[in-house]
Amino acid sequence: MASTGMTTTTATEADPADLAGMFDRYARELLRYCSRRVGEHVAEDVVAETFLVAYERRDRYDAGRGGMLPWLYGIATNLLRRHRRLEVRALKALAEAGPADEERAAERVDAQRTVRRLAAVLASLPRRQRDVLLLHAVAELEYAEIAAALGIPLGTVRSALHRARTKVRAALEAQE
Repeated sequence: MASTGMTTTTATEADPADLAGMFDRYARELLRYCSRRVGEHVAEDVVAETFLVAYERRDRYDAGRGGMLPWLYGIATNLLRRHRRLEVRALKALAEAGPADEERAAERVDAQRTVRRLAAVLASLPRRQRDVLLLHAVAELEYAEIAAALGIPLGTVRSALHRARTKVRAALEAQE
């Protein structure tokens, strides 16, 4: 038996202080278990959180009470329970939603449609116009900064931004 700090591990066990080793050894089994309970997408998050919790609580691991895998399954099961409780609360709150909540839901749906339309319009813009528009709108760069970032003249930035705005505005107005 090898001893590391407060934990003892056998040659076949990973060291709880070795996060990468624990993950390499047990992630596949935990992911299979969690996927069967909550689906693959949520399971990946639960497994990742399981290893983080295990690492944070590595001083509590007692090899004398069983192997590391059962300890990790216990952590994962607790996280799955917590996930289910949160999910049930959210579903109950949704079921109890009143008219104001329904209006907000309708607004979110409208906003999602607008985002999809905007994404389609942005995708249809020529590359330079899209780059200039996004650097200005998202990165909040000034015209001179955009020119420097893209290696183009300041006048080209102005005209590309004007054309991009005109096309986006026209496309969104036409779809309304």
